[in-house]
Amino acid sequence: MARVLVIDDEDLIREMLRKILEIDGHQVIEDANGKIGASLFRENPTDLVVTDILMPEGDGALTIRQLKRDYPDIKIIAISGGGSIADPDTCLSVARRYGALRVFAKPFSKQELLDAVRELIG
Repeated sequence: MARVLVIDDEDLIREMLRKILEIDGHQVIEDANGKIGASLFRENPTDLVVTDILMPEGDGALTIRQLKRDYPDIKIIAISGGGSIADPDTCLSVARRYGALRVFAKPFSKQELLDAVRELIG
């Protein structure tokens, strides 16, 4: 199937996403912040990136912006539960403006994620 990079600062969310994607047959690499995640992508590009937006190090919106600038055809799914500085809709609106092809507010269903992954990777 596809190689997917998952970036989320919450260990449980990252683990859940990894398990869902691996069960569906995808190879997953992961990291807890956008800076390292973007570096991982540059070193070894994946077919798809799934990234949280609000993270303490390496904000997901900036990660999306940088990756889309350097790799215009990159496929990105953005996820967000919001935070103290912004609600999920605001975060995801920014992510979409920066180039995320699909956006999901936490919590989202396993099926929603898999449908988006399958659609984006063909």
